[in-house]
Amino acid sequence: MSRDICIHAWPCTYYLEPERRWVAGQLSLTLLSLRFMTDSTGEILVSFPLSSIVEIKKEASHFIFSSITILEKGHAKHWFSSLQPSRNVVFSIIEHFWRELLLSQPGAVADVSGPRTRGKELTGLMAGSQKRLEDTARVLHHQGQQLDSVMRGLDKMESDLEVADRLLTELESPAWWPFSSKLWKTPSETKPREGVSVTSCEPFGKERILIKIPAIISHRTESHVKPGRLTVLVSGLEIHDSSSLLMHRFEREDVDDIKVHSPYEISIRQRFIGKPDVAYRLISAKMPEVIPILEMQFSKKMELLEDALVLRSTRTSSPAEKSCSVWHAASGLMGRTLHREPPIVDQEGTALHLQTSLPALSEADTQELTQILRRMKGLALEAESELERQDEALDGIAAAVDRATLTIDKHNRRMKRLT
Repeated sequence: MSRDICIHAWPCTYYLEPERRWVAGQLSLTLLSLRFMTDSTGEILVSFPLSSIVEIKKEASHFIFSSITILEKGHAKHWFSSLQPSRNVVFSIIEHFWRELLLSQPGAVADVSGPRTRGKELTGLMAGSQKRLEDTARVLHHQGQQLDSVMRGLDKMESDLEVADRLLTELESPAWWPFSSKLWKTPSETKPREGVSVTSCEPFGKERILIKIPAIISHRTESHVKPGRLTVLVSGLEIHDSSSLLMHRFEREDVDDIKVHSPYEISIRQRFIGKPDVAYRLISAKMPEVIPILEMQFSKKMELLEDALVLRSTRTSSPAEKSCSVWHAASGLMGRTLHREPPIVDQEGTALHLQTSLPALSEADTQELTQILRRMKGLALEAESELERQDEALDGIAAAVDRATLTIDKHNRRMKRLT
């Protein structure tokens, strides 16, 4: 995904110091930079990286007009006023992305200054793919725990049905009937079923946190925003404010739609009949890490809008296909680089050269890529074995449900004969 994607743009005015006048235009924010473009000529008057910002403040120009001032390294100060929808909204979003950039990994800011080598580009791609595969494995693990919990519940139900069978048999042949025999089993005769845990069944929907990110939150209207965080759970979504107070909880089945406005902005809605819908809009620099997890949980309720279609082009249809395609692409690129294979030729005979301006893979990059590939291979094998185990668990659940259905129907007929 390109880091030059425009996250947000706001109409505003910029104070042009040499001419001592305000110029109307748009302030645009990307993941790594800020720029101001004039409305009249389309000229970019100001463009600077977020990493060069020293301070962001709310001030008033001439003691009247509310403004945002941005101080750069070298003491260059920029004034932005007449901000729409409001100064607080623009300030909160810019400050969030600026702070997230400063809190990111030490090498994140350094990568902007110089061109990235082929090895760094490939290592970044593989690290991102490994992170997605880890998220997928985490969700798969929680899904397996839920299936185990369902299986334990069915085992408990089957045990209860056996007790009901003994009670019905006693009612059908009471103790005063001369031909009856002792049908009750003493506790010593009762043996636990093989494979059934003696402990009580764990409750369904156990709270498990998949990911937690800081976010700028707006409720119903975009003119009022506040910092907070989004928490993705196995059982739903939670939105907290900056004081960790719960603003709203969406149960998994209550979410009606999730719209992805951009790789960094989503909106979540729950519909109601006879009263207003509950809708929240969230912007976060960490949102690209959350969207793949949301897609696994709410695949039928996700909608990618026009500005978010870049996400569709940067991934394949499933996590398994994605990891496989990345594995083969990385292996092929490493093979061509290390063994100096000739470039690939397309059907028309045109050579598809890699970027020759970038240096080849270094030994350190090769070792790091090898380690990442080994970890991804281990994750893929573990995911495969977990899927096979879950397939067997699903077969067992289906068989247990069929047995329970037949037993309940049989008990119902016996109870009707007793009445």
